Amino acid sequence: MTRVPVHHRWARWVSAAACAAALVAGLTACAVPEWQKPGTPASQILQDMGQPHVRSPLPAGGERWVYSRQPMGQQVYHFDFDSGQRLQSVRQVLNPSDFYQLRPGVDTQDSVYRYFGTPALVEHVASFQGDIWTYRFRENGGDRQAHVFLDPQRVVQRIMFTDEWRSDDDRH
Repeated sequence: MTRVPVHHRWARWVSAAACAAALVAGLTACAVPEWQKPGTPASQILQDMGQPHVRSPLPAGGERWVYSRQPMGQQVYHFDFDSGQRLQSVRQVLNPSDFYQLRPGVDTQDSVYRYFGTPALVEHVASFQGDIWTYRFRENGGDRQAHVFLDPQRVVQRIMFTDEWRSDDDRH
């Protein structure tokens, strides 16, 4: 029996590992929201991304699909389609400027859900009568939370931002 030198076995292992990594990357590349191209048919997006968490009509006859990575992820993506079911844009919406577009006294739990999807957490505090929907996001490299205060009639009353301190955070 011929013995293969160690450095040849190492080269084979590295080559096999590289091929496996390339295969995994190739299989998951289609599922990266930011890599979806405008003009792609909705049927292809559905095949690549799976069922959206929320579907909402758009004013010009198109449709918005919302893909959320909550509760542990920190992104929510809007996939906007035209009336011909072709992708127009993909945008990550968990950021302060999108939360600031919420209109206290006007927006409702339903409109928040259609825009941001299911929150990471629904909380209550003694000083506010109603639900507080909490979304996790990143801002300037830091973990943050957006808190949307919904009164008992499910109308947005205010939005508040806090830092998120995790138990696995080494900064403590």
